[in-house]
Amino acid sequence: MELIVKNLDLSFVSGGSEAHALRGIDFSVKEGEIHSLVGESGSGKTVTSTAIMRLLLSPPARINSGEIILDGINTLKMQEKEHRKIRGKKIAMIFQEPSKYLNPTLKIGKQITESLILHLGMDKKEAVLRALAILETVGLGGGKRVLNSYPHELSGGMKQRAMIAIAISCNPDFLIADEPTTALDVTLQLQILELILSLKEKLSMGILFISHDLRVVHDISDRISVIYAGKIVEGTSKNELFSNPLHPYTQLLLKSIPDAEKRGTRLTTIPGKVPDAENIPTGCAFHPRCPKAQDICREKEPEMKEYIKGHFSACHFSQGEGF
Repeated sequence: MELIVKNLDLSFVSGGSEAHALRGIDFSVKEGEIHSLVGESGSGKTVTSTAIMRLLLSPPARINSGEIILDGINTLKMQEKEHRKIRGKKIAMIFQEPSKYLNPTLKIGKQITESLILHLGMDKKEAVLRALAILETVGLGGGKRVLNSYPHELSGGMKQRAMIAIAISCNPDFLIADEPTTALDVTLQLQILELILSLKEKLSMGILFISHDLRVVHDISDRISVIYAGKIVEGTSKNELFSNPLHPYTQLLLKSIPDAEKRGTRLTTIPGKVPDAENIPTGCAFHPRCPKAQDICREKEPEMKEYIKGHFSACHFSQGEGF
């Protein structure tokens, strides 16, 4: 089984302006693997995840083209009523800030069991027993206390684990984790990453892991896609990406990672910022920030090409010519 995103092109339209947020996104997530989507803030990571889940309001969001294929079906062609049946059951999502997405007026137990009753047809007693088992799975032992707690009664790490419990309650085939460790301290980050890895192994889920942190991505990924200004610019296996990055953007991201060997030296930074979705530069969108840019980069958008088996890059000079 595979989650496939094909040529996904999406805009936000308001009044007379259009923000071109996604510009032909292509990637896939296989069953039992973690595929990371990495890039700076504003690159289009979260828009991609919410588009897959069909959580964007339309208008202003508008799908210009593309397919999102789950279990062989293009979910973009589903009516909302149909899609609601698979959201939570076939594909689920862990959000970045659990405090915003956990219902503050409902106990954690209610938020888990309502999904089990809706999607799996369990009665209340069955659902409670299942909820207790799930809380145990995500490391919230003494589940009855958590089951009867409101979100505000839990710590930040417990809230994130509770959100993961809700997401996996119906044993979905695919899970989207959108920056699930960003708001947590280092110790809790490690615990949540270990939990996500264990869920992949135990439940054979395909996981789309979204992050701006390449250190985290290195520890958790099987494959990686690098996104910039609403477009994938490089994609390959984790080991290949870290040992042989082809795109200048990826190369600069890797050089900017702090580590012990760089202590006492100035870190590499990428000048400028990700362009606004209303003002994407012509040619390669990265060219205003790229130290290797040439005239062709300003004039012509590079195609995504396979340079090494399974290693794709969208740069005019990914094979090294002109550098």
